[in-house]
Amino acid sequence: MSAAKLARLYRIRGRVQGVGFRYFAEHSAHALGITGWVRNRDDGCVEVYAVGSAEELAEFAGMLWKGPRWAEVRGVEELEAAVERHSGFSVRQ
Repeated sequence: MSAAKLARLYRIRGRVQGVGFRYFAEHSAHALGITGWVRNRDDGCVEVYAVGSAEELAEFAGMLWKGPRWAEVRGVEELEAAVERHSGFSVRQ
């Protein structure tokens, strides 16, 4: 029996655009079996929608706080979201 799926919307602030953050999030999500998407926002944040188990999402949030090598994460806002079905994890423009 698989764990219940939950969804979270993350907004990551700091130096997170132009440093490979979206591709870092995509790689991290694939490694954990998380589905959803990531995109840059006009306000300079990166937004991530993720669906997974509570344990997967907790580990993913920790990875988002770290970010890729050149990022400087200053904050991660985590909001509950409705579970939507996605076949994988994608980078949106």
